[in-house]
Amino acid sequence: MAQETGKADAVQCPVCLGDFEAYAINAHLDNCLLNDAKSPTSGTDGDSASESGPPHKKCRISSVNASENSDAPAGTANPESKVHRGAPSSVFTMFQRNKAQNQGERSTFFSSKQTVPSANSIGAKRAALEEKECMSPHRVKNDGTAMSGLTPTCLPAHSLLDSGKPLAELMRPNTLEEYFGQNKIVGESTLIRSLLDSQEIPSLILWGPPGCGKTTLAHIIASSSKKSGTARFVKLSATSTSTNEVREVIKQAQNELRLCRRKTILFIDEIHRFNKSQQDTFLPHVECGTVTLIGATTENPSFQVNAALLSRCRVLVLEKLSVEAMGAILRRAAAALGLRVRGAPVVGGDGDSAERASGSELRVLIEQKALDTIAYLCDGDARTGLNGLQLAVQARISAARLGQTKPGGTSQDVLVQEDHIKEGLQRSHILYDKAGEEHYNCISALHKSMRGSHANAALYWLGRMLEGGEDPLYVARRLVRFASEDVGLADPAALPQAVAAFQACHFIGMPECEVILAQCVIYLARAPKSVEVYKAYTNVKACLRNQRGPLPPVPLHLRNAPTKLMKNLGYAKGYKYNPAFSEAVEQDYLPEELREVDFFTWTPSNL
Repeated sequence: MAQETGKADAVQCPVCLGDFEAYAINAHLDNCLLNDAKSPTSGTDGDSASESGPPHKKCRISSVNASENSDAPAGTANPESKVHRGAPSSVFTMFQRNKAQNQGERSTFFSSKQTVPSANSIGAKRAALEEKECMSPHRVKNDGTAMSGLTPTCLPAHSLLDSGKPLAELMRPNTLEEYFGQNKIVGESTLIRSLLDSQEIPSLILWGPPGCGKTTLAHIIASSSKKSGTARFVKLSATSTSTNEVREVIKQAQNELRLCRRKTILFIDEIHRFNKSQQDTFLPHVECGTVTLIGATTENPSFQVNAALLSRCRVLVLEKLSVEAMGAILRRAAAALGLRVRGAPVVGGDGDSAERASGSELRVLIEQKALDTIAYLCDGDARTGLNGLQLAVQARISAARLGQTKPGGTSQDVLVQEDHIKEGLQRSHILYDKAGEEHYNCISALHKSMRGSHANAALYWLGRMLEGGEDPLYVARRLVRFASEDVGLADPAALPQAVAAFQACHFIGMPECEVILAQCVIYLARAPKSVEVYKAYTNVKACLRNQRGPLPPVPLHLRNAPTKLMKNLGYAKGYKYNPAFSEAVEQDYLPEELREVDFFTWTPSNL
């Protein structure tokens, strides 16, 4: 009787016929519908777990019949139970809920229900759950506050490093308190922070460089939504998702909103990879609130996202992480790995027991200078910094273990130094995209530095472009343009210098041509500047574009007359051949309407 009462208190999934706690049925329905699960993940009875065939073809049975089947011992055949299973119930069992008479009967039922599956399957599930709990770097104390880092007794540092996952993924925060470096966007008393805390999440476009926390912010929103149960979170990547898959998710969101009154948050990573027509798929559904769209992009949304979609979302500009923020992230990772920072006090327990957990004979230490080096060299990219730390620690532990296996090898401390970090990172991680936002930002900075005769800054921007992988011929072409536009007639030798630099770069290529470009940049930065030619020709273009009516004809005396007919029509009549005169010749060379216009001083406003 206790078992039947506990069974009736559970909620049965209408898809896979598994029994679940009331608080877990919504989360299970999401997984069951999206992944087309053939067996429930937890809490199913032996018969439903062993059935074959598609889940949607299973009969809907009442909770009473299901509980009678679960009472039968594993491996025994019960003819009556089979008859009951074949008889469908008139209503869904997920709506049949009976109140239990006392808490003791419930506990008795659940304890007996656990004995139905085999011992091996229970042990495997329990081990998987324990491993998942230990792998999470975000443990929660009894008072509900978040703990940064892993408990060393749960999972030692070497096990975390050998888990097969990047450290950046393992250390991804679950709360805003562990989210560093974006205080201007989600700091205390900000508008977005208050909206996130109240679960009123608007449609967002997260724009920022790689490794600044775009995906992590979406992950935090997902964790908060799952805990509160106010929304369903779906993550897609524009690099591997088709339009049909997006439409299917939107259809599920419509059903979820209509049946369960639950919103859907749709996260699209690398949303700029979708073309314009694919982005148009979201427009009506974001407009009416069927889905809350969160898109992440490293490209300028002004150019890569539809204007109509952009007007329906709020753009959050995430900045490159500062050195201080990177330091906080690395210290949190070091604590999670059980690393002792050399020279820093140990906080929170016995350091030796933490570092020698699970019988490990190695104690891993890292210099503070090594952490500072990562913070500076990763260029504000947390993913690069954390994975670089993981690589350096793994290499040092492997080398130490190899030394122990040799004859005469002894246990010793593993010290990660600055040289090991530099060896792992090789060089500074420079953010530069030859076809993206940073490409135009750097070339603009180079041009303006040379225009301001600041040779030092011009050299810096040149080096940043070349070291980031920019095509040297592109830079050389821009220097040719600068020589005529900004130097012009103030130093007529600047243009031959720039053309010679372009030809030299074309002959020898990188990296030998970098000093040639540097020479040309310094020459142009130090040369006198004149924009007389550039401004005069700009005025000519403005005059032609602002002309009202037909363009004025060419004066007859300026026209060529190669035929007799053209001479009879007055072509070239009255033209004064300048070399034939010893003095200056008074002659009109512009149409009559423009004879008073001086393009070197004229501006469009004078028209």
